[in-house]
Amino acid sequence: MLIRKIANFLIALPRPVKRIVAVAVDGALCVLTVWAAFDLRFDAWTPWSSAHAVASLVSFALAVTIFIGFGLYRAIFRYAGLPALITVLKAIGAYSVLYAMVMTVISVPGIPRTVGLLQPLLLLIAITLSRVAARVWLGGIYKGILSRQNLPRVLIYGAGSAGRQLAAALKTSPELVVVGLLDDDDRLHGQVLNGLKIHNPADLVDLVEKLRINQVFLAIPSVNRARRNEILELVRAAHVQVRTLPGVMDLAQGRVHVSDLRELEVEDLLGRDPVPPNPLMMGKNIANKVVMVTGAGGSIGSELCRQIVKAGPATLLLVELTEFALYAIHHELQQTLTEANSESIALIPLLANVRDADRMSEILGTWKPNTVYHAAAYKHVPLVEHNPAEGIKNNVHGTMVSALQAARHSVSDFVLVSTDKAVRPTNVMGASKRLAEMVLQAQAEAMSAQGAKTRFSMVRFGNVLGSSGSVVPLFRKQIKDGGPITLTDERITRYFMTIPEAAQLVIQAGAMASGGDVFVLDMGEPVKIMDLARRMVDLSGLCVRDEANPQGDIEIAVTGLRPGEKLYEELLIGDNPLPTSHKRIMKAHEEYLSWAELQAKLAVMSKALDVNDVPTIRAQLKDLVPGYQPDGEVVDWVWLENEKTA
Repeated sequence: MLIRKIANFLIALPRPVKRIVAVAVDGALCVLTVWAAFDLRFDAWTPWSSAHAVASLVSFALAVTIFIGFGLYRAIFRYAGLPALITVLKAIGAYSVLYAMVMTVISVPGIPRTVGLLQPLLLLIAITLSRVAARVWLGGIYKGILSRQNLPRVLIYGAGSAGRQLAAALKTSPELVVVGLLDDDDRLHGQVLNGLKIHNPADLVDLVEKLRINQVFLAIPSVNRARRNEILELVRAAHVQVRTLPGVMDLAQGRVHVSDLRELEVEDLLGRDPVPPNPLMMGKNIANKVVMVTGAGGSIGSELCRQIVKAGPATLLLVELTEFALYAIHHELQQTLTEANSESIALIPLLANVRDADRMSEILGTWKPNTVYHAAAYKHVPLVEHNPAEGIKNNVHGTMVSALQAARHSVSDFVLVSTDKAVRPTNVMGASKRLAEMVLQAQAEAMSAQGAKTRFSMVRFGNVLGSSGSVVPLFRKQIKDGGPITLTDERITRYFMTIPEAAQLVIQAGAMASGGDVFVLDMGEPVKIMDLARRMVDLSGLCVRDEANPQGDIEIAVTGLRPGEKLYEELLIGDNPLPTSHKRIMKAHEEYLSWAELQAKLAVMSKALDVNDVPTIRAQLKDLVPGYQPDGEVVDWVWLENEKTA
């Protein structure tokens, strides 16, 4: 440790001082090699005398003059390999000739002539070894310092337990340099903790410039979302990249590690703190029961499966059309159960199309599930707009087939996962989901009249963060690629919720169903997508490039609304939501047709779907779904191609 401190001290010296030190070292070597030459000549240790002093003075004067001429002091650390050796040999060669002439040829009284021959040889060895030692001892450290100067420089926000542990874990990291801490406690400002100064977060903008900060790590796992958002806005103004530790529950099992750090999730910026799920409501339709999830490999379906497994079903049926998606969720859940020693839960992966009545009947008849969560759907607005017949067949006919078969096999609860796009839809996807809701509402009424046991309900919510097709992963990838971020309209707003919270609320809403219920989730305040894009850029340590800042890093390009896309989404058709026992779940009253009337109209629509008569399909949707107003012309790919050749 002491040797390293000395090395760091020498490396930190100004260049002129380093040259003086090098000259002093060479001078000392001249003296030592002269003394050694005397000892070798007399084959015994000789006391220091005036002859030693004269020989040393001549050696020092000649050596320093010649070494300066040969450039040995211009860049000390550069001379470490073959070029250094050649330069030293040349310099010592010139020195040897001159020193031998003075001491051997001319001769100095009291100094043996052989000293003029021995000392240059000893000096060659000493100078060469000194340069090698300097390279070995100081060169690696010097390179390390240079490389660390180019590493990201980090401030850790939070001087508490998590912050201290993180700082200790990062102390020897070869990937970054921690230069200080930030903390809200003004009593700590100016204090030093384990060699790191604690700063006032209000000074962050100045600190970023002064200390050349690249990143801020948030080590505040227990802070609430409101305070977290305030901190993020403060960091955002400094234009540095943000990384964060997971929540306090994720850290409960052990110490903080570097691997715990993750990129800032956008849910850290949006909404509010999730309400912890009610264990009784989570388990009511699941615990020790047979449960089925359709669309089990999708964004919502897979998260429903994760939450269902936590609630302890006897059997979980994973119904999915896509082979790889089914394999992925089945494999993941198997690993989860193995790690939790919960292998008593049976996981059954089943390839099936929800539009196939025979296959659905076969599955339901074999396992006789108590609860079905129907998440299978086409949900990507532009794709369904370009393929409307398939979208309606899957979303409406698939729901109807699944629901009818569920009632036939006495399923206790059937819960449809719906969307805010079903409210006053401008696109086929939203209209198809509203029509699927109407199918369940009508069936609930019809089944109730017949005394059937199945309770049908539906849960409507907005966008979920990180789902397939979500803007969040798209924006993150575009930022990583250097932009531009593509935005369809500057005014567009959306509701957002995390996937786990959405899945938990779907399960809890289903547990409150009495039959025909339309549940609406409280999504918080709508988010302006332009603001979301700007926040993501800022918190990546970059700047938005626009007219006000033409030198920025990431451009936001407005591309125009896509077919069927709305500027604003709604969660209710009417304005009369009723509260439920859960603060985040409301119940809506939506108008619907009777099952007999709806069934007749769906039969007529099926004929148009079979021949892909898109204008007729849209007209029938307008007739069936109140509030549906198609936005723009028909964009179905097949219909457009056929129109060209008609």
